[in-house]
Amino acid sequence: MNPILKNILAVVVGWIAGSLVNISLILIGPMIIPLPEGVNPMDPESLEAGMELFENRHFIFPLLAHALGTLVGALVAAKISASHHLYFALGMGLLFLIGGIMNINNLGGPMWFIVADLVLAYFPMAYLGHKLSGK
Repeated sequence: MNPILKNILAVVVGWIAGSLVNISLILIGPMIIPLPEGVNPMDPESLEAGMELFENRHFIFPLLAHALGTLVGALVAAKISASHHLYFALGMGLLFLIGGIMNINNLGGPMWFIVADLVLAYFPMAYLGHKLSGK
């Protein structure tokens, strides 16, 4: 396969795989740690309105979703890419970081979550994904 097409495929498939992990954990989280009454995790207005009702425990699954989504996306991108595997893994970290910044900007959260999310969930997980890829 043409290396350019392979690298484009790495980005697309990595992003899709990481996003599927992310949304799966976001959907599973409320089944394990129920959200406050009346908060719908799939409705941005409901989330924003109910954010003051959230306790620290409600941020565990979003943090896991961001970290594991980035890890899987980076691992897949590094595995598929034709070259520069580390750069593709870190590119996934950047892509998911941008989404995380947008999420925090829209919804906020406690300071511990914001710091942990921005510092631990993206570039460290992208680097770990690269390492786990064996490339």
